[in-house]
Amino acid sequence: QVQLVESGGGSVQAGGSLRLSCAASGYTTSPKCMAWFRQSPGKEREGVADIYFNGDTIYHEYYTDSVKGRFTISRDNGKNTLYLQMNNLKPEDTALYFCAAVPNLSTCFESWTSGNFLYWGQGTQVTVSS
Repeated sequence: QVQLVESGGGSVQAGGSLRLSCAASGYTTSPKCMAWFRQSPGKEREGVADIYFNGDTIYHEYYTDSVKGRFTISRDNGKNTLYLQMNNLKPEDTALYFCAAVPNLSTCFESWTSGNFLYWGQGTQVTVSS
């Protein structure tokens, strides 16, 4: 059983930065596929970033177009933690951010694009004011 616990959300002004963390436990298989999603009221859940890796080897990272150049996904294998560094935040980034792990489809990329993962965290709220 994989457990995911997000933290690091908060309220910032436009242009500010936040770093989200996702502490993962029980995810013992490799390679690993993990991702960040977000959802704001009245909108569908959106994939923000995705990473597929095995130890120090990263096979791919993907970002949705709206966050490219501003957000960075990374992980600390020793701490079993996934991060999302968010810079130059905009009001449209306001959402509940979720961490997800273990793809439920054939490939990590397919699972990210379809939002189909086996395990999800409870979410952390990010609010960006103008």
